[in-house]
Amino acid sequence: MRSTRAAAVGAVTLSLALAATACGGGSSTGGGSDASPKTLTYWASNQGASIAVDKKVLQPELDRFRKQTGIKVELEVVPWSDLLNRILAATTSGQGPDVLNIGNTWSASLQATGAFLPWDAKNFGKIGGKDRFVDSALGSTGAQGKDPAAVPLYSMAYALYYNKQIFADAGISKPPATWDELVADGKKIRAKGKSVLGAEGANVSENIHHVFVFAKQQGADFFTPDGKPDFTNPKVVDAVKSYVDLMAKDKAIPTGDAEYAQNQSVSDFAKGKQAMLLWQSAASNLKSQGMSDDAYGIAPVPVRTGTPGAGTQVNSMVAGINIAVFKNSHNLDGAVKFVKFMTSDAEQKTLNEAYTSIPPVKSAQSDAAFNTPATAVLKQTLATSAAALPQVPSESQFETTVGTAVKELFADAAAGRTITSDSVRAKLEKAQQQMPAA
Repeated sequence: MRSTRAAAVGAVTLSLALAATACGGGSSTGGGSDASPKTLTYWASNQGASIAVDKKVLQPELDRFRKQTGIKVELEVVPWSDLLNRILAATTSGQGPDVLNIGNTWSASLQATGAFLPWDAKNFGKIGGKDRFVDSALGSTGAQGKDPAAVPLYSMAYALYYNKQIFADAGISKPPATWDELVADGKKIRAKGKSVLGAEGANVSENIHHVFVFAKQQGADFFTPDGKPDFTNPKVVDAVKSYVDLMAKDKAIPTGDAEYAQNQSVSDFAKGKQAMLLWQSAASNLKSQGMSDDAYGIAPVPVRTGTPGAGTQVNSMVAGINIAVFKNSHNLDGAVKFVKFMTSDAEQKTLNEAYTSIPPVKSAQSDAAFNTPATAVLKQTLATSAAALPQVPSESQFETTVGTAVKELFADAAAGRTITSDSVRAKLEKAQQQMPAA
């Protein structure tokens, strides 16, 4: 999921346990139709540096779709800070789009509402088949054993972006491969008067993405195999503490970043204020802020020991955007045609190149445009060392409760309070108590 512009994506005020009713102009009976075959409404997530940038990217493609099919697509680009709540409201109010983008981490939670067209073999057949998509992207489309609730649209992964000049000035010859190396490099960087590593400590979704990876590197999960929260597992506690300790103990993350939630760490990196940044597919964002491609390098996110790979060497969540259809749309046939168009080889190349993301469609991913040094790290990560966030119905509440707990721990660290295993466990226990009953 893309969370670069989300201050509190997970701040859900509506219950996912509510059953879905009418959406996309459909009737309250919940059935779809083709009563309005000439129009579609589309909620696109904010992928570019601004909503205006997204409209500039998307409108020519929507015009191309209209020329091919005669169907006009009415576009609204929705900020990440509003998107999940807007979607949840649509599942209950009957006022929503025909087609929409969703963060891939929300797939199972939104699937549980029953509001979305299931992508069974028949529906996948209408867009060229399920086997067109890479396995890592398909792993974040809904609960295991159920037909996916959405189709992969953009794939992303976290990487370590590092400022070449700051590294050279500090006498560092290569990016760190482990967290210990990053902390050691940080001492050299601070000695030169620069900040070490950017973070968005007040962004609950960014927090979740990172502590999830730290937990996987500890060999731990936030949920048991049967989907029950296990937030106070000792390894989970250690993982969360290790992440927050990058600020509290290691002084790698500046204390001011505890309040960051809206791309400020990206801006700091682009302006040369800090040496490193952990981010999803950041190239287009950095370019829009005036940072040249040759000013920074891209490396895999560090692991505890060795190099990234399978098992505990996971170094990214499977990030990305899926595209979904409300099943009671008044233009079901047109909505499926639009998904086919957006996931076609040509559109996958155009859109993912514009957003410096990776196509989840195999044939498009092999295009030369996605074989640059910048995308090589992201592709390798997605193929070998990324894991999907828990595909459980309570995933969005997990983002809210645990992400907020980490936000509070960063605030404590910034205020100079000691972060102990007991204080971390207490925050996580409170978060677990706030989760819905299984």
